[in-house]
Amino acid sequence: MALTFADVATANYVLLTTFTKDGRPKPTAVWAVPDGDRLLVISEAKAWKVKRIRNTPRVTVAKCDMRGNPKSEAVEAKAAILDQSQVGAVYDGIGKRYGLIGKAFNFFSKLRGGMENNVALELRAA
Repeated sequence: MALTFADVATANYVLLTTFTKDGRPKPTAVWAVPDGDRLLVISEAKAWKVKRIRNTPRVTVAKCDMRGNPKSEAVEAKAAILDQSQVGAVYDGIGKRYGLIGKAFNFFSKLRGGMENNVALELRAA
């Protein structure tokens, strides 16, 4: 049975692979919060993965460990950058899903200007 987007959504760490203009893959391990049929991710607005998503919404997602080592096959997905008003809701989701570590991440990220400098990404099955 083939791995599905919903299967990947259950992982604590998700390997988000974005693609350069010439098609080279660039994988990054991220925390992701399931929200219905989508995954929500926080990223710095100036991050290369965000710039690549602006160029092409095509991404893949896979289960991985905290160091980004793949633990499953990749699944095709589409990424979108959400409105800035959604950042707070994603922070809340990270705090709920990842417990004390997620709350600590939120605290220090917000201290560094995370609410203004970060964006929320939405990942959906392609």
